[in-house]
Amino acid sequence: MSGVRQPEPVPSPIGSYGRKIDGRERITGQAQFVADIKLPRMVHAKFVRSTEAHAKIVRIDLSEALAISGVLGACLGEDVPKRYGVIPVAQDETALALGKVRYIGEPIVCIAAVDQETAHRACAAVVVEYERIEAVFTIEDALDATKPVIHDYARKPSNVLRRVHQVYGDLDAGFAAADLVIEDTYQYPGSTHAALESHAALARMEPDGKLTLWSSTQNPHYVHRDVARVLGMRDQDVRLIKPAVGAGYGGKCDPFCSDICAAFLARKLGRPVRIVLEREEVFYAHRGRHPTRLWLKMGFSKDGRITAIDFKAWADGGAYASYGVVTSYYLGVFMTLPYKLENYRFESHRLYTNKPPCGPKRGHGAIQPRFALEVAIDKAAHQLGLDPAAMRRDNCVGPNTDTCNGLRVTSVGIEACIDAVVKASGYHERRGKLGPGRGLGLAASAYMCGALHPVYQNEMPHSTVQIKIDRSGEVMVYSGTADIGQGSTQMLAGLIANELGLNPEDIRVIEGDTSLTPVDLGSYSSRVTFMAGNAALLAVRPLRQRIVEAVAAKLGCAPEAVAFGRAGHPDRGDGPRVGTDTSDVSWVDAVWLAEERSGPLIGGGGYTPPKIGNRFRRQSVGPSPAYSFTAQVAEVSVDLDTGETRVDRIWVAHDCGRVLNLAIVEGQIEGCVYMGVGEAITEEQRYERGLLRAPSLLEYKVPTIHECPEITVFAIESMDPEGPLGAKEAGEGPQLSTVPAIANAIFDATGLWLHEPPFTPERVLRALDRARRAGGA
Repeated sequence: MSGVRQPEPVPSPIGSYGRKIDGRERITGQAQFVADIKLPRMVHAKFVRSTEAHAKIVRIDLSEALAISGVLGACLGEDVPKRYGVIPVAQDETALALGKVRYIGEPIVCIAAVDQETAHRACAAVVVEYERIEAVFTIEDALDATKPVIHDYARKPSNVLRRVHQVYGDLDAGFAAADLVIEDTYQYPGSTHAALESHAALARMEPDGKLTLWSSTQNPHYVHRDVARVLGMRDQDVRLIKPAVGAGYGGKCDPFCSDICAAFLARKLGRPVRIVLEREEVFYAHRGRHPTRLWLKMGFSKDGRITAIDFKAWADGGAYASYGVVTSYYLGVFMTLPYKLENYRFESHRLYTNKPPCGPKRGHGAIQPRFALEVAIDKAAHQLGLDPAAMRRDNCVGPNTDTCNGLRVTSVGIEACIDAVVKASGYHERRGKLGPGRGLGLAASAYMCGALHPVYQNEMPHSTVQIKIDRSGEVMVYSGTADIGQGSTQMLAGLIANELGLNPEDIRVIEGDTSLTPVDLGSYSSRVTFMAGNAALLAVRPLRQRIVEAVAAKLGCAPEAVAFGRAGHPDRGDGPRVGTDTSDVSWVDAVWLAEERSGPLIGGGGYTPPKIGNRFRRQSVGPSPAYSFTAQVAEVSVDLDTGETRVDRIWVAHDCGRVLNLAIVEGQIEGCVYMGVGEAITEEQRYERGLLRAPSLLEYKVPTIHECPEITVFAIESMDPEGPLGAKEAGEGPQLSTVPAIANAIFDATGLWLHEPPFTPERVLRALDRARRAGGA
């Protein structure tokens, strides 16, 4: 009848551009970050930081600082002396320097006062007397056995945190079979995350003697464990809450001095204590990209097949381990993807130096070697007279295969990725034909969907999700995941809504609260979609089946005939319904029926990765339940007179398994490319005798909207057989191929191979001048 609204079924949220369920509170400013939380009697704390790169602490005089009106107390290294760190085999950090300092900017004292200004004045009044020790600043210094050892208390003192050496196949035979051997050295710079929100913590002691800690962390579980251990408290007596977090990119994976000192001072003073790092302090907290020296030797047959790879890496890790043990493996294990390879050797060293500690920046450990590998492949294609795209495609791994180093590959969309960007960019038609100073470059890559093993050994699930469906029809989801802006809350809501025929807005997700939510290991290594997503499906599907059986019994039909998300009656406003084509009940009635039939609708599911990847000794780091794949084409313009390089456009195709939410997938891919452009063109951390030269966002140049290229995204769906509804990661992998694609485009534009990003005007101009003097350009 005209004018009467017709019932419409609830659309599936999977694959759509559906808005994020927490988006409204973010864009309206209602989201609560740590710095927004104000508690009664709350005080503020600030740090006194080292002005020396390597020195013994001879004396600390707090007398003048503690005499300032409004100063309430202080914390020293001996107050919190337990060493901590996420990786159990490398717990070498204390909340405050104990006995000596190891980098400029290391916190020494934490002072609490009634306001930030008073805390600042008190910190300025602290006197610290040092006795200098010779510092270790470079890779050469760290490898020099005559230099002072930064962590001299270790059982085997050394400035090498971890050396990894692995060999697969017959390297000699592989190089003997090669028609072309390419050998080069590359240098990849350090860089930082530049998240909008700085690190922050707020702690409060409760009347029952327990501690509540709000932290801007992306790893609530591991931070919770370390804070309790350092303070000598039981895990169950510490509650860690992750409120809204303004991005992390790996920079908020570690426990930080702010977490531990806020907690200690709150217990000491009996008042809430908040610490918010200033931007300069974030640069010292760091945990960013490792500056890395790379040596790569590759063998190729005349038709472009890779016959062997020999690879070495030396990573400057700064003063503390952070995730450095993992870095030492990630530097080499992913070199066997996405290309077929039988003969491979890699050796890596993760080193200590007297600089702020590096850690797990987006694409952790895999970015640096990918740069070298993809540039070397383009070099080989050029020397062999082959098409770089076809050469890569011919080498691609296939689905359901194992690499030479034992990585199990399930779904693979790399060929489709290469085809998509090559076609969209006109790569074959335009490469080498754009004229002087303009060029196109291609690169491809692969990345993991979470680690098979937790950082401390156990057989428990890596991710657990609990669901409670109330009689009102409300669906509550409890998860220990840490949404840091990447959309994990939306992912959980979308998967569960899809199973129950609801809208994601009907799902309420409580996440990142150790007293309310079950354990999830955190937002790192691109693990959350695959692992927490699977846990959510394991939790919701038994509940769905109970509802199905109850509705089928009520309607007198077979359970197989019951469908969710059926059209409601819009004029009655009764929402989605559950039933068959001939009869149904409202969602709320379906919930009542199920609870009457089988009790409360409460359930949980836990995901544990499959037991794979144990073919080789020491293979605990690298294997993943699935791998994502990416290809990119970059178009650049290079001013041949000034050396200025502009990235005009990037086409990127990413195999994310199945798209769960297209807006989020595209946003994550674009964010990865944006960060890659920064590392290619402007971003670099430079030190002078251990002093960071640009500890602010004014001097550390991230790309603005003016430097960001037009980005065209293709989401390639390979439908992984083990991913949640076929999904894989999209939050880190797309960054790996950005920098080498730009480097290869610069070669097409100038004829120059650049081995060290960022490709600043000074570097490009020096390379152009060298080539002109040599008669090469």
